[in-house]
Amino acid sequence: MLSDLGSTQHVRNLWITGYGDFWSNSASRRQKPLSSLSLWASATFSTESSNQPGSSNGADVLTLRATRRKLNLSLIGVTLVLNGSWPVWSRTAILAEEELKLERYTDPEQGFTLLKPPSYTKVEKAGATVLFEEMKKTSNNVGVVVNPVRLSTLTEFGTPEFVADKLIQAEKRKESTKEAEVIWAKERSGRGGLPVYEFEYRVDSTRGGIKRIFTAAFVSSKKLYLLNIVHSDNPENPLDGGTRVMLEEVLHSFDIAPVT
Repeated sequence: MLSDLGSTQHVRNLWITGYGDFWSNSASRRQKPLSSLSLWASATFSTESSNQPGSSNGADVLTLRATRRKLNLSLIGVTLVLNGSWPVWSRTAILAEEELKLERYTDPEQGFTLLKPPSYTKVEKAGATVLFEEMKKTSNNVGVVVNPVRLSTLTEFGTPEFVADKLIQAEKRKESTKEAEVIWAKERSGRGGLPVYEFEYRVDSTRGGIKRIFTAAFVSSKKLYLLNIVHSDNPENPLDGGTRVMLEEVLHSFDIAPVT
């Protein structure tokens, strides 16, 4: 989704033709959200044009320290191998290894935090609160959009499954989409018990081929926070296990920023 839109006007058009119907219908039984609920669409940005690196805007970036995790990984690995639990250890090893590479990004002004791969650089893009692109392949990206809403919690939109179904229907209505399917949808608890919805999509598009899209969303202080992670998954170069685990960690790390 993040790489399928080419301009701000395209975002507005998608809101009118697709996502707008979903949010309008969802709100028919309650107070209607602000028109800015096009955020699900406005969280998608084209990466076909060149981008200039932006300033940090006061965001705090911290590199995760790994010494203790390496020691824990070694102990866990030995125990699980001796117990014959290699598949579990294998995932644990991948997870710990990828965690060592992730960096903490916090936006104190907007009030959110997440982990990001160090190979992803920050770029400026219209409509994005923050956008990171992989240096060697800019169509792989991690983006966040924050927009005001009139609702107090994400659950007022519906269940994760309901939201995922409506979003994938909107995705299918895009001219560039050849095929789209939801892989899974679930809810987790963020900081302070905040409801966070997470989704995984698989989209086959005429613009960039097959992509895996991981999305997380939550509502806090009358603002909707949306994270989209897009990565290519074409048959000739499929998404590998290590990268997938890393992207899932980015997904699960999206949360409101701690109060300092």
